[in-house]
Amino acid sequence: MDAIDFKNQDFTTLIEVVPPAGPDATPLLEQLKSAAKLPMQAFSVATNPVAKPRMSAMATCALAQQSTGKPAVLHCTTRDHNRLSLQGMLWGARALGIDTILAATGDMVAFSDRLNTSTVRDLDVLGLVNMARQSGMQTGVVIDPHPETNGFDLAIERLGQKVDAGAQFAVTQPIYDLVSADAMANATQKSGIPIIMGILPLRTARHADFLHKKVGGISVPRPLREQMLASADSIKTGNQNAREMLNAARERFAGACIMPPFDHYEVLPDIMA
Repeated sequence: MDAIDFKNQDFTTLIEVVPPAGPDATPLLEQLKSAAKLPMQAFSVATNPVAKPRMSAMATCALAQQSTGKPAVLHCTTRDHNRLSLQGMLWGARALGIDTILAATGDMVAFSDRLNTSTVRDLDVLGLVNMARQSGMQTGVVIDPHPETNGFDLAIERLGQKVDAGAQFAVTQPIYDLVSADAMANATQKSGIPIIMGILPLRTARHADFLHKKVGGISVPRPLREQMLASADSIKTGNQNAREMLNAARERFAGACIMPPFDHYEVLPDIMA
Protein backbone atom coordinates (compact mmCIF):
# COMPACT_ATOMS: atom_id res chain seq x y z
CA MET A 1 0.00 0.00 0.00
CA ASP A 2 1.44 3.36 -1.04
CA ALA A 3 2.05 5.95 1.67
CA ILE A 4 0.12 9.21 1.56
CA ASP A 5 2.18 11.77 -0.34
CA PHE A 6 1.06 15.17 0.96
CA LYS A 7 3.94 17.11 -0.58
CA ASN A 8 4.16 15.81 -4.13
CA GLN A 9 0.52 15.06 -4.89
CA ASP A 10 -1.45 17.84 -6.59
CA PHE A 11 -4.31 17.64 -4.09
CA THR A 12 -4.93 15.18 -1.25
CA THR A 13 -8.49 14.35 -0.22
CA LEU A 14 -9.00 12.68 3.15
CA ILE A 15 -12.31 11.37 4.48
CA GLU A 16 -12.67 11.44 8.25
CA VAL A 17 -13.99 8.32 9.94
CA VAL A 18 -15.56 7.99 13.38
CA PRO A 19 -15.12 4.40 14.68
CA PRO A 20 -18.24 2.52 15.80
CA ALA A 21 -19.50 2.61 19.38
CA GLY A 22 -19.06 -1.12 19.83
CA PRO A 23 -17.12 -4.12 18.51
CA ASP A 24 -18.88 -4.57 15.15
CA ALA A 25 -17.24 -2.58 12.34
CA THR A 26 -19.04 -4.39 9.49
CA PRO A 27 -21.63 -1.66 8.66
CA LEU A 28 -18.93 1.03 8.75
CA LEU A 29 -16.58 -0.94 6.52
CA GLU A 30 -19.32 -1.37 3.91
CA GLN A 31 -19.71 2.42 3.81
CA LEU A 32 -15.96 2.89 3.56
CA LYS A 33 -15.73 0.49 0.62
CA SER A 34 -18.16 2.72 -1.26
CA ALA A 35 -16.34 5.88 -0.20
CA ALA A 36 -13.03 4.42 -1.39
CA LYS A 37 -14.34 4.44 -4.97
CA LEU A 38 -14.55 8.25 -4.88
CA PRO A 39 -11.60 10.53 -5.81
CA MET A 40 -9.95 10.31 -2.40
CA GLN A 41 -6.53 9.24 -1.17
CA ALA A 42 -6.95 8.14 2.45
CA PHE A 43 -9.16 7.84 5.50
CA SER A 44 -8.49 9.86 8.65
CA VAL A 45 -9.66 7.96 11.72
CA ALA A 46 -10.69 9.85 14.85
CA THR A 47 -9.98 8.57 18.35
CA ASN A 48 -12.78 8.86 20.93
CA PRO A 49 -14.21 12.10 19.45
CA VAL A 50 -15.98 14.45 21.89
CA ALA A 51 -14.32 12.32 24.61
CA LYS A 52 -16.78 9.44 24.29
CA PRO A 53 -15.66 5.81 23.96
CA ARG A 54 -15.39 4.33 20.48
CA MET A 55 -13.68 1.31 18.96
CA SER A 56 -9.90 1.66 18.96
CA ALA A 57 -8.85 4.04 16.21
CA MET A 58 -5.82 1.85 15.50
CA ALA A 59 -8.02 -1.23 15.02
CA THR A 60 -10.37 0.80 12.81
CA CYS A 61 -7.42 2.02 10.71
CA ALA A 62 -6.17 -1.53 10.20
CA LEU A 63 -9.64 -2.82 9.28
CA ALA A 64 -10.23 0.10 6.90
CA GLN A 65 -6.91 -0.48 5.15
CA GLN A 66 -7.55 -4.21 4.80
CA SER A 67 -11.09 -3.70 3.49
CA THR A 68 -10.52 -0.83 1.07
CA GLY A 69 -6.86 -0.91 0.06
CA LYS A 70 -6.63 2.78 0.99
CA PRO A 71 -4.21 4.07 3.65
CA ALA A 72 -5.52 5.44 6.93
CA VAL A 73 -4.30 8.24 9.19
CA LEU A 74 -4.38 7.35 12.89
CA HIS A 75 -5.40 10.14 15.27
CA CYS A 76 -3.33 9.99 18.46
CA THR A 77 -4.29 12.11 21.46
CA THR A 78 -2.40 12.98 24.60
CA ARG A 79 -5.75 12.99 26.44
CA ASP A 80 -6.10 9.21 26.56
CA HIS A 81 -2.57 7.84 26.92
CA ASN A 82 0.63 8.31 28.86
CA ARG A 83 3.99 8.28 27.10
CA LEU A 84 4.42 4.53 27.59
CA SER A 85 1.10 3.79 25.94
CA LEU A 86 1.71 6.29 23.13
CA GLN A 87 5.06 4.76 22.27
CA GLY A 88 3.55 1.30 22.23
CA MET A 89 0.72 2.53 20.02
CA LEU A 90 3.11 4.06 17.50
CA TRP A 91 5.15 0.87 17.24
CA GLY A 92 1.97 -1.19 17.01
CA ALA A 93 0.62 1.04 14.25
CA ARG A 94 3.76 0.57 12.20
CA ALA A 95 3.54 -3.20 12.68
CA LEU A 96 -0.02 -3.06 11.28
CA GLY A 97 1.03 -1.10 8.21
CA ILE A 98 -0.18 2.30 9.44
CA ASP A 99 2.50 4.87 8.67
CA THR A 100 0.79 8.25 9.24
CA ILE A 101 -0.60 9.79 12.41
CA LEU A 102 -2.36 13.02 13.34
CA ALA A 103 -1.14 14.24 16.74
CA ALA A 104 -3.68 16.15 18.82
CA THR A 105 -4.54 17.04 22.38
CA GLY A 106 -8.05 15.58 22.08
CA ASP A 107 -11.47 16.98 22.94
CA MET A 108 -12.07 17.98 26.54
CA VAL A 109 -13.93 15.54 28.76
CA ALA A 110 -17.41 16.91 29.51
CA PHE A 111 -17.80 18.36 32.99
CA SER A 112 -20.56 15.82 33.76
CA ASP A 113 -18.17 12.93 33.00
CA ARG A 114 -15.20 14.12 35.04
CA LEU A 115 -16.18 12.20 38.17
CA ASN A 116 -15.66 8.96 36.23
CA THR A 117 -13.17 9.90 33.50
CA SER A 118 -9.79 11.55 33.85
CA THR A 119 -7.40 12.82 31.20
CA VAL A 120 -3.74 11.78 31.11
CA ARG A 121 -1.53 14.25 29.21
CA ASP A 122 1.85 13.46 30.73
CA LEU A 123 3.20 14.25 27.24
CA ASP A 124 2.19 17.34 25.29
CA VAL A 125 1.51 17.48 21.54
CA LEU A 126 5.03 18.72 20.77
CA GLY A 127 6.46 15.74 22.60
CA LEU A 128 4.08 13.40 20.77
CA VAL A 129 5.13 14.84 17.40
CA ASN A 130 8.78 14.28 18.28
CA MET A 131 8.08 10.73 19.49
CA ALA A 132 6.14 9.89 16.32
CA ARG A 133 8.91 11.16 14.06
CA GLN A 134 11.50 9.15 15.99
CA SER A 135 9.24 6.10 15.54
CA GLY A 136 9.35 6.54 11.76
CA MET A 137 5.80 7.88 11.36
CA GLN A 138 4.67 10.54 8.93
CA THR A 139 3.24 13.06 11.38
CA GLY A 140 0.51 15.68 11.08
CA VAL A 141 -1.02 18.15 13.52
CA VAL A 142 -4.22 20.14 13.94
CA ILE A 143 -4.68 23.89 13.49
CA ASP A 144 -7.34 25.12 15.91
CA PRO A 145 -7.80 28.92 15.74
CA HIS A 146 -10.30 28.98 18.66
CA PRO A 147 -12.53 31.66 17.08
CA GLU A 148 -14.56 31.74 20.29
CA THR A 149 -11.56 33.33 22.03
CA ASN A 150 -9.96 35.13 19.06
CA GLY A 151 -7.09 32.67 19.16
CA PHE A 152 -6.09 32.81 15.48
CA ASP A 153 -2.68 34.43 15.96
CA LEU A 154 -1.84 32.08 18.82
CA ALA A 155 -2.82 29.08 16.66
CA ILE A 156 -0.44 30.19 13.90
CA GLU A 157 2.34 30.69 16.44
CA ARG A 158 1.59 27.25 17.85
CA LEU A 159 1.74 25.77 14.35
CA GLY A 160 5.28 27.10 14.03
CA GLN A 161 6.22 25.31 17.24
CA LYS A 162 4.69 22.07 15.95
CA VAL A 163 6.64 22.38 12.69
CA ASP A 164 9.83 22.94 14.69
CA ALA A 165 9.00 19.75 16.64
CA GLY A 166 8.77 17.81 13.37
CA ALA A 167 5.20 18.15 12.04
CA GLN A 168 5.02 17.36 8.32
CA PHE A 169 1.44 18.42 7.51
CA ALA A 170 -1.48 20.09 9.26
CA VAL A 171 -5.28 19.81 9.14
CA THR A 172 -7.46 22.84 9.92
CA GLN A 173 -10.71 22.89 11.80
CA PRO A 174 -13.75 23.09 9.47
CA ILE A 175 -13.95 26.30 7.41
CA TYR A 176 -17.23 27.63 6.01
CA ASP A 177 -16.49 30.79 4.02
CA LEU A 178 -13.96 32.26 1.60
CA VAL A 179 -12.86 35.01 3.99
CA SER A 180 -11.80 32.44 6.59
CA ALA A 181 -10.19 30.24 3.93
CA ASP A 182 -8.15 33.19 2.63
CA ALA A 183 -7.08 34.19 6.14
CA MET A 184 -5.92 30.66 6.94
CA ALA A 185 -4.13 30.22 3.61
CA ASN A 186 -2.30 33.53 3.97
CA ALA A 187 -1.32 32.90 7.60
CA THR A 188 0.03 29.39 6.93
CA GLN A 189 1.74 30.12 3.62
CA LYS A 190 5.20 30.29 5.19
CA SER A 191 4.78 27.23 7.41
CA GLY A 192 6.71 25.07 4.94
CA ILE A 193 4.32 22.12 5.26
CA PRO A 194 1.17 21.07 3.33
CA ILE A 195 -2.04 22.44 4.87
CA ILE A 196 -5.22 20.35 4.60
CA MET A 197 -8.49 22.27 4.97
CA GLY A 198 -11.24 20.77 7.11
CA ILE A 199 -14.76 20.56 5.63
CA LEU A 200 -17.72 19.50 7.79
CA PRO A 201 -21.01 19.51 5.82
CA LEU A 202 -23.97 21.01 7.65
CA ARG A 203 -27.21 19.06 8.05
CA THR A 204 -29.72 21.47 9.58
CA ALA A 205 -29.95 24.97 10.98
CA ARG A 206 -29.81 23.45 14.45
CA HIS A 207 -26.62 21.59 13.51
CA ALA A 208 -25.07 24.85 12.27
CA ASP A 209 -26.01 26.69 15.46
CA PHE A 210 -24.69 23.88 17.66
CA LEU A 211 -21.32 23.84 15.91
CA HIS A 212 -21.04 27.62 16.09
CA LYS A 213 -22.07 28.00 19.73
CA LYS A 214 -21.03 24.77 21.42
CA VAL A 215 -18.04 23.28 19.57
CA GLY A 216 -14.69 24.91 20.22
CA GLY A 217 -12.65 25.81 17.18
CA ILE A 218 -15.59 26.10 14.76
CA SER A 219 -17.19 29.30 13.50
CA VAL A 220 -20.19 29.11 11.16
CA PRO A 221 -20.78 32.60 9.66
CA ARG A 222 -24.11 34.23 10.42
CA PRO A 223 -25.18 34.48 6.73
CA LEU A 224 -24.73 30.72 6.31
CA ARG A 225 -26.64 29.97 9.51
CA GLU A 226 -29.46 32.20 8.28
CA GLN A 227 -29.35 30.51 4.89
CA MET A 228 -29.64 27.10 6.55
CA LEU A 229 -32.61 28.31 8.61
CA ALA A 230 -34.44 29.68 5.56
CA SER A 231 -33.68 26.72 3.30
CA ALA A 232 -36.44 24.37 2.19
CA ASP A 233 -33.79 21.65 1.88
CA SER A 234 -31.10 22.25 4.49
CA ILE A 235 -29.10 19.14 3.56
CA LYS A 236 -28.86 20.35 -0.04
CA THR A 237 -27.75 23.79 1.20
CA GLY A 238 -25.15 22.26 3.50
CA ASN A 239 -23.79 20.06 0.72
CA GLN A 240 -23.61 23.05 -1.61
CA ASN A 241 -21.53 24.97 0.93
CA ALA A 242 -19.26 21.93 1.32
CA ARG A 243 -18.79 21.78 -2.47
CA GLU A 244 -17.88 25.47 -2.51
CA MET A 245 -15.38 24.93 0.29
CA LEU A 246 -13.86 21.95 -1.53
CA ASN A 247 -13.35 24.16 -4.58
CA ALA A 248 -11.85 26.84 -2.34
CA ALA A 249 -9.48 24.27 -0.84
CA ARG A 250 -8.32 23.21 -4.31
CA GLU A 251 -7.34 26.80 -5.03
CA ARG A 252 -5.67 27.56 -1.69
CA PHE A 253 -4.47 24.42 0.08
CA ALA A 254 -2.66 21.13 -0.46
CA GLY A 255 -5.77 19.12 0.28
CA ALA A 256 -9.07 18.77 2.10
CA CYS A 257 -10.36 16.56 4.88
CA ILE A 258 -14.10 15.97 4.47
CA MET A 259 -15.86 15.02 7.70
CA PRO A 260 -19.20 13.29 7.01
CA PRO A 261 -21.61 14.41 9.77
CA PHE A 262 -23.16 11.70 11.94
CA ASP A 263 -21.86 8.91 9.65
CA HIS A 264 -23.77 10.26 6.63
CA TYR A 265 -21.27 8.99 4.07
CA GLU A 266 -24.01 9.10 1.44
CA VAL A 267 -23.48 12.87 1.07
CA LEU A 268 -19.94 12.38 -0.24
CA PRO A 269 -20.72 11.72 -3.94
CA ASP A 270 -22.78 14.91 -4.13
CA ILE A 271 -20.07 16.98 -2.46
CA MET A 272 -17.14 15.45 -4.33
CA ALA A 273 -18.77 15.52 -7.76
